[in-house]
Amino acid sequence: MLRTIPLLLALVGMMVALSCGSKRAAVRSTAPPTRATPYHPTFPTWAIDTSYAPMFPDDNPMTVEGVALGRKLFYEEALSRDGTLSCGSCHQQEHAFSDPRRYSVGTDGASGHRNAMALMNLAWSHFYFWDARALSLEAQALAPVTDHRELFNAWPEVVQRLRERTAYAELFQAAFGTMEIDSTHIARALAQFERTIISFNSRFDHFHYECDTLALTPTEQRGMDLFFGDAHCDDCHELPLFQDHGVINIGLDSIPVDQGMGARTGIAKHMGRFKTPSLRNCAVSAPYMHDGRFATLEEVVDFYADDVQLNTPNFDDHMFAWRMGVVQLDNQERADLVAFLKSLTDTTFLNDPSLTDPDMAGR
Repeated sequence: MLRTIPLLLALVGMMVALSCGSKRAAVRSTAPPTRATPYHPTFPTWAIDTSYAPMFPDDNPMTVEGVALGRKLFYEEALSRDGTLSCGSCHQQEHAFSDPRRYSVGTDGASGHRNAMALMNLAWSHFYFWDARALSLEAQALAPVTDHRELFNAWPEVVQRLRERTAYAELFQAAFGTMEIDSTHIARALAQFERTIISFNSRFDHFHYECDTLALTPTEQRGMDLFFGDAHCDDCHELPLFQDHGVINIGLDSIPVDQGMGARTGIAKHMGRFKTPSLRNCAVSAPYMHDGRFATLEEVVDFYADDVQLNTPNFDDHMFAWRMGVVQLDNQERADLVAFLKSLTDTTFLNDPSLTDPDMAGR
């Protein structure tokens, strides 16, 4: 299986041991080169381990002003060619920053060909997009603006529009110490905001990490035991993110139509491989899979129980449990699994006012 080598931060060595409680870690970014105020993202100490640690690049330190600018840009429709769409149009907070449509509709009605991925805990990721084509959030932020299926604009046009809005000059000055607006600073601001989209406050988290024995129902607890046991879900969807750093072929089709990573690289062993998505907040981020083929969690569980295509080219060795035929789920077990997956919803995250459109806040 294609995997990246985990990148460790110095802060990992200072972690406290995993324990019951609600301790939260504050991460200090490199001091900003301007007079901007350093922004310290917070999250539970258990969200950091030797394999899963957040990454905050030295060349784009997070600041309060940079995050505020990125938040405004995330919802800025001037980034689209016809001025009707923003990043937030297809990454909606109430849907875990995903799109409830199977395919997003871009500028001029152009349809995408993959479902918009849910956005959360992005500082923990090593690459972005279903086909893993971006190796940083800054690189990821650049792509949708010019993609003909998405915002379909040109950077000179975007820059000119923002220059004509007098408020932006002051925002860029506060964030980066310059009133000059360009694509690099836009991407950096967007990346800073996206690193604040953090979700670690589900009922499962209260049960598992904070020892709240009443946080999950008996049905959900049975589903949890299956998830981490006989159903082999955590072979790929590992704690604490409920995902790993894999790009794999899970056997969706005998002959994949969308070649995923292979379509980008042209390498045979990459054909049919896609990034493992997080299952956090999955109850609100339907539809599922890279092409949105499954409308419900029940359909997803049925696929893993009945329809994994073992003969697909590049079927990943990480799916060994399916190759061995040991994943067998009856109707009650499937229902229990779905119930558990719904316990991964973080309602605080879905309603966090700091992540909403700043121009709509309070309306």
